[in-house]
Amino acid sequence: MSDSFKALILNQDGENFNREVKSIDKSFLKHGDVLVKVDYSSLNFKDALILKNGARLVKEFPHIPGIDFSGTVEESANDNFKPGEEIILTGWRVGEIFYGGFSQYAKVNSDFLVKRPKDLTSKQAMIMGTAGFTALQCAFTAKTTKEELLLGEKVENVIVTGASGGVGSIAVMILNKLGCNVTAVTSKESNIEYLKSIGAKNVINTDELKKEARPLDKGLWDGAVDTVGGQVLANVLAQTKEAGIVAACGNAADIKLNTTVMPFIIRGVKLWGINSVNTSIKRRQFLWDEVSKLVDFDLLGHSIKEINLEELIDVYPKMLKGETTGRYIINLNK
Repeated sequence: MSDSFKALILNQDGENFNREVKSIDKSFLKHGDVLVKVDYSSLNFKDALILKNGARLVKEFPHIPGIDFSGTVEESANDNFKPGEEIILTGWRVGEIFYGGFSQYAKVNSDFLVKRPKDLTSKQAMIMGTAGFTALQCAFTAKTTKEELLLGEKVENVIVTGASGGVGSIAVMILNKLGCNVTAVTSKESNIEYLKSIGAKNVINTDELKKEARPLDKGLWDGAVDTVGGQVLANVLAQTKEAGIVAACGNAADIKLNTTVMPFIIRGVKLWGINSVNTSIKRRQFLWDEVSKLVDFDLLGHSIKEINLEELIDVYPKMLKGETTGRYIINLNK
């Protein structure tokens, strides 16, 4: 590896919080047993929060953020990973308590790594990234868990909230590929045609789900993926049919949930929390191996913006204000 390389460094001195792209060397990297040359990372909502002020997740400074990345093993003290092997990393609190992927090189715990499937490129892995991996978990939970694990009725009509975002848009595509009729929920009228192009059969405005939720409403959905929380999630629960699973993975609207026990005890609805941070390696490998069957990267490519580390500093505030759509990936060679 080169003696020096670029990384985005966070620092905090009292109330003064700053972020800067700097040149560092390998001695700066203090965690893990595998050194990776990073090809791509991505910008997730959690990344944006960390870039703003650490989000109370970062405990020590200076710090390298970036909760996911893909790349090639450069050095390894673990026999399971050889130099030259291509890997994916998401979760495990990398980018929070461990140095992350907004760097041309990263050193991490080998237990955190998944070997990249041969039918995925490094770029495609980060077009998915944490958002796509979370969307995979949500889609399989809402559909496959009910049909195969719980031996329930066929899941046909599903709703995806926050469908314009990274998780939501990929969940729409995957659920369509799995054979569902997908209703996408968005606050952005400008995204209606795009959502239909990636698999949404119907698109409704978020305002329709912001009303005060009834204890039980007309059953509309066999399953659901919720990325926003709050009143929207309360209404989705009230509208979910018998034994439906609502996979919840986000709180972009609100962390509070004002609902009743009625959907759970009258209809047997299940609210299934999705935490992609600590998913087992075995489960991760299974899900990553499914990606090429379920994701049309040519179609998804229309919503992908490729940026560098310097541009990342300008983009993250827009994500926090809800002014971004689709996925932003960071090319570390750019």
